[in-house]
Amino acid sequence: MVDFGGWDLPVQYEGIIKEHHQVRSKAGLFDVSHMGEIDVKGEKSEEFLQHLVTNNVKKMINNQVQYTPMCYPNGGVVDDLLIYRYSTSHYLLVVNAANTAKDYEWIFENAFEGVTVKNVSADYVQLAIQGPLAQKILQKICDTDLEQIKYYYFLPEVHLAGISCLISRTGYTGEDGMEIYFAPEHAEKLWEAILQAGGNDITPIGLGARDSLRFEAKLPLYGQEMDADISPLEAGLGFFVKLDNDDFIGREALIRQKASKPGRVQVEFQMLERGIARSHYEVQKDGQKIGWVTSGAFAPSLDKNIGLALIDRKYAEDGGKLDIMIRSKPVKAQIGKGLFYQKKTRQKG
Repeated sequence: MVDFGGWDLPVQYEGIIKEHHQVRSKAGLFDVSHMGEIDVKGEKSEEFLQHLVTNNVKKMINNQVQYTPMCYPNGGVVDDLLIYRYSTSHYLLVVNAANTAKDYEWIFENAFEGVTVKNVSADYVQLAIQGPLAQKILQKICDTDLEQIKYYYFLPEVHLAGISCLISRTGYTGEDGMEIYFAPEHAEKLWEAILQAGGNDITPIGLGARDSLRFEAKLPLYGQEMDADISPLEAGLGFFVKLDNDDFIGREALIRQKASKPGRVQVEFQMLERGIARSHYEVQKDGQKIGWVTSGAFAPSLDKNIGLALIDRKYAEDGGKLDIMIRSKPVKAQIGKGLFYQKKTRQKG
């Protein structure tokens, strides 16, 4: 057990590698109740969120989920989050655990008149069931046909083992699966019901495998791929930045950055020599520092050591060689494309 944003979380139950393969091949159950939830309500909620985040909230429809960065005026990232739309006057924001208090304060301070913002994190337990057998297992205890939930959509009220839940087809592993939100008093009952329904096809999964799964699927982590000093454009998240939108916080800075091209860019790399690149390891070229590793690890599904790095643009050439400084020694690596695990998420219900 480790402290994570003020929560005691399990690093592993049976071993990180075993749990990693369990999710890729069958299904795993994660307790992710540490994530923060913030309610936004009021007639101007859509207009406010359009101003608050970089993605296009106005394109959302009811029961849709959207991933988006949320930026400071200088283009740095406050956090990356999920937006759940109930209606144009009611949204639920799901934010990173360690950022919940900071995010709530930022959102509250920038809220439009007539919009109410409430930190409702204590009202929710969040469980994630991920893997190719996730839906099959969950369907056994669900009163609703889960096949109807498309990728990045949700149903606001279904019953699992008799418990009222919000269920979305979302996740942080690169596999198909669901995330479930419900009242804390039912946590133990539903956890046990899902494990019983899955039998030998499901096991609990700890924080270690959660990170290795997200990493090898190239899913970004706040504080590594992006932060207050790393913009979404530098982090390779330009798809989620709609610069032709209405004005949003950070838009002018990001327009200028895109026009001049960011001096730093994110690259994928694989190790050519023995060694694992870890977050914040220095990256060099010809003995000069050109950036640092944002995330790096052994990728169990790919059986190789890979990483992401933020480096000077002029060195970001496919096939280019780098030195990753591991314990003050340069270890050879090579920039490439398509080095990460190809996501198995479903685009259609």
